[in-house]
Amino acid sequence: MILSAAELDSLVHARTSSPHTLLGMHPLGNGSGLVARAFIPWAAEIEVVPVHEKKKPRFKLERVHEAGVFEGITKEAKDVYAYDLVIKGHTGQTFQTRDAYSFLPTLGESDLYLFNEGNERRIYEKLGGHIREIDGVWGTSFAVWAPNAKRVSVVGDFNGWDGRRNQMRLLGASGVWEIFIPAVGEGAHYKYEILNIHEQVVLKTDPYGFFFESAPKNASIVWDLKKFKWSDDKWLKSRAEKNLLRGPVSIYEVHIGSWRKKSWHESLSFRELAGPLVEYVRKMNFTHVEFMPVSEHAYYPSWGYQVTGFYSPTSRFGTPDDFKFLINALHEAGIGVLIDWVPAHFPRDEWALARFDGTSLYEHEDPRKGAHQDWGTLIFNYGRHEVKNFLVANALFWCAEFHIDGLRVDAVASMLYLDYSRKEGEWVPNQFGGRENIEAIEFLRFFNHCVHTEHPGVLTIAEESTAWPMVTRPPYIGGLGFSFKWNMGWMHDTLDYFSKDPVHRKYHQNDLTFAML
Repeated sequence: MILSAAELDSLVHARTSSPHTLLGMHPLGNGSGLVARAFIPWAAEIEVVPVHEKKKPRFKLERVHEAGVFEGITKEAKDVYAYDLVIKGHTGQTFQTRDAYSFLPTLGESDLYLFNEGNERRIYEKLGGHIREIDGVWGTSFAVWAPNAKRVSVVGDFNGWDGRRNQMRLLGASGVWEIFIPAVGEGAHYKYEILNIHEQVVLKTDPYGFFFESAPKNASIVWDLKKFKWSDDKWLKSRAEKNLLRGPVSIYEVHIGSWRKKSWHESLSFRELAGPLVEYVRKMNFTHVEFMPVSEHAYYPSWGYQVTGFYSPTSRFGTPDDFKFLINALHEAGIGVLIDWVPAHFPRDEWALARFDGTSLYEHEDPRKGAHQDWGTLIFNYGRHEVKNFLVANALFWCAEFHIDGLRVDAVASMLYLDYSRKEGEWVPNQFGGRENIEAIEFLRFFNHCVHTEHPGVLTIAEESTAWPMVTRPPYIGGLGFSFKWNMGWMHDTLDYFSKDPVHRKYHQNDLTFAML
């Protein structure tokens, strides 16, 4: 055996950050041959079989540890080549696959640099689980940001949820862990098993997951977002040419789960909703539908405002393709689609973003900056490049992948003020001694800049309840950059006005106009 006792122990007990240097095929010193290793606990016999170059050697691996570590040496070749592992189990079954530890990383240096800089606007195409073909092999690449973890593995229904089987490699100082696993395809359930900074083994869902099990289950599900066939090109072209600041906008707000039901306990699916919703909205002459948050959320009574899967439509009403079907139907009918977007906070669920690698990764460590007292949720650390990247790319994701026409940003006021809903001594001033959250302000300006430049015609709407100046002015003159500001009190003010006796209403015109001023 060539592995040292320490290296072998790190594999068997899943404590390595560089499993690709221990497993897979590697040259021996002095060009004297090749060594190959695999860690497959259920295997009885393993053989290396060349794929492209049939003249390359075929050789067996011998078990070197009872846990299932195999190692073999060939002197007949000096250069590493593509190979399959032919694995025979203890019950006689045989399985042939490419070795997951024979592939190069699926992220390059520029991807990692831009992510750590906070400017990889398509990071959702790099991190998360993605079905790919590499060297003629179909499988799924997995990548996750967990800079303070001591070890990360992909566990799922394809490896018996065994954290030893698919240990990931840490890509330099980026904090990103990665692996490509052959033969894992759409529908596979997975999580990340993390040995965190406190030596605790925790299971986390994928922050960039595209699809999730329905609550109370929470595994991520591999999904191919590219296979849906859109037919809304005409709508998208006309959207980019319109100026909705000078045209009619009439928005119908919908909570998908309760708008119309099949029974008292069963909501319409995304596809079932398409027909009746289009019919109703057209009949009532609305120009847009605004869906209350559609992102995955575990706590249903939150109406979607406590998001656990920022990159996934909730599975309560169907698949991501089903949600695209609904949007496509609305667009074909000439109806725009807005969604509530929630970058102001996230819940404390231990299997989601909270203390992801054992540290306050997405949130602030100091609860005076990192926790909402009103909602019991956590506040994003907008000043951290990778967190800003996660959120800005998420906004662009909904526009690019789901053809969303506008984002109504929830709870903007809670983002702008460090003392939001806090008493004296419960908040930390900014570097100038003020109450403004400078990092959140810069994030909102950057978010608006990216959305408006990359997706002309898409609206951004601030749910902002204070007198903050220039909410809808461009960032280059000091504004926040939103298209519109949400008139939060319109419903209450209007109902209050019309509840009064008609003879008295002329004394209450201010109820209808003060918010505009």
